[in-house]
Amino acid sequence: MDSFFRTHAYLVEHLHPSIRRHLMDEINWNDRLIGIKGTRGVGKTTFLLQYAKEHYHPESRNCLYINLNNFYFTCKPLTEFADEFQMRGGRVLLIDQVFKYPDWSKDLRYCYDHFPNLKIIFSGSSVMRLKDENPHLSGKAVSYNLRGFSFREYINLMLGTNYPAYSLQEILDRHEEIASEICAEIKPLAYLGDYKHHGFYPFFLEKRNFSENLLKTMNMMLEVDVLSIKQIEQSYLPKIRKLLYLLTLSTPGTPNISHLSKEIGTSRATVMNYLKCLKDARLINMLYPKNEEFPKKPAMVYMQNPNLIYSMRQIHAEEQAVRETFFYNQIHKDYKVNLGRKGVLFLIENKHQFNVLGGISRKINQDIFYAVDDIEKGKMNLIPLWLFGFLY
Repeated sequence: MDSFFRTHAYLVEHLHPSIRRHLMDEINWNDRLIGIKGTRGVGKTTFLLQYAKEHYHPESRNCLYINLNNFYFTCKPLTEFADEFQMRGGRVLLIDQVFKYPDWSKDLRYCYDHFPNLKIIFSGSSVMRLKDENPHLSGKAVSYNLRGFSFREYINLMLGTNYPAYSLQEILDRHEEIASEICAEIKPLAYLGDYKHHGFYPFFLEKRNFSENLLKTMNMMLEVDVLSIKQIEQSYLPKIRKLLYLLTLSTPGTPNISHLSKEIGTSRATVMNYLKCLKDARLINMLYPKNEEFPKKPAMVYMQNPNLIYSMRQIHAEEQAVRETFFYNQIHKDYKVNLGRKGVLFLIENKHQFNVLGGISRKINQDIFYAVDDIEKGKMNLIPLWLFGFLY
C-alpha cells in the first residue's frame, strides 16, 4: 500500500495540467461511484490526478490514485485493496483503466455496497457500457464523458485566457455581442485551422509527430478497446480497420452498406455492428433523421472530429467535410443532432435548422441558421463557425 501512496504523491506533485477541463465543474462530486469515460488520448489519467490535486494534499492518505494496469492486481483482488485502503482512513479511491481488471463491475458494486464511506472515481474506455449492459452498476454508478479539447479550451490553453463556455441559446441570441467581445481581444480564426488539424487531442502538446501518434492511438482503440471490450476475435481486426478507412474516404456521406459488406467480406448485419463499435469508440458519428436511431442504417456518417480526417486523409482533406465535422463534433456533446430536412444539414434539439457554409452566401433563408467559416463576426442568422467551439 505504501508504494502506491508514494507513486500517487509523485504523480500529483509532478502534474502540470495544461488546462482545467470543463467537465470538472459538471460532475456531482457527492456521488459515491463516478465513472469517467472517454476515448484514448483525451486525458482521463490527467483528469483523475487533477481532481486529487485540487482536493487533497499530495501526501494525504485520504485520496489514492491506482492504475489497474499494474501487475499487482493480477493477484490482489480490488475488493481487498479497497477494504484495506478504507480501513486506513482512505476516503477517495481513484481507479484508472478499470476495464483491464476482470469482473471490474462486480467488484465496484461490492465496494459500493460494503464500504459506504468510500468514494470511487474510475476511468474507462468510451466503449464500456455502464447502464444498459451492466446490471452490477445500474442505478449505482453515474457516468460522464470526457471529450477532447473544445476550441474554447484550445484557445484558453494556447493564449492563457479564461473564456467561459456559452449555451446554444446564448449563442443564437447574442452571437454578435459575444463574438465582438472575444474578437476585441484575440483573433479566433488565427487558431481555428490548427485546432481542426491537431487541437482536439491533448497529446498534441507532446514532442512527437501528431499524425503518427494519432494513428497509433486509433489502432489501439481498435485493437484493445473495441476487440477486447466488445469481445470480437482478433482475426476480424483487419476488416474493422478497412471499414474505418473506407468510411474516412467517403465521410461525410450516406454509407452504402451492401458495398461496404462486399469490400470487407462480411454480412450487412456485421457491418452495422461494426459501425456501432466505431461510434462507441468515438471514431465516427452516425447521423439519423428525427425519431430514428440504431439499428437502422444512418442517413450520414461523419468522422468523430476533424483531427481524424487529417490523419487518415493524408493527401487531401476537403474543407467542407472538415467544417461540417467540426460543427457536429462541438455541438453534439450537449445537444441532440439529427439530419435536417431537404436542403438543410442539421436539425438541433428538434427545432433549430442549421447549414454550414464556407463563406457568406447571397441566398439566405431566414428560417435557417448558418454556421459560417472564415468570418470573425456574424449578423442575424449568420453565426461564425468558430463560435460553436465555445459550447463546452
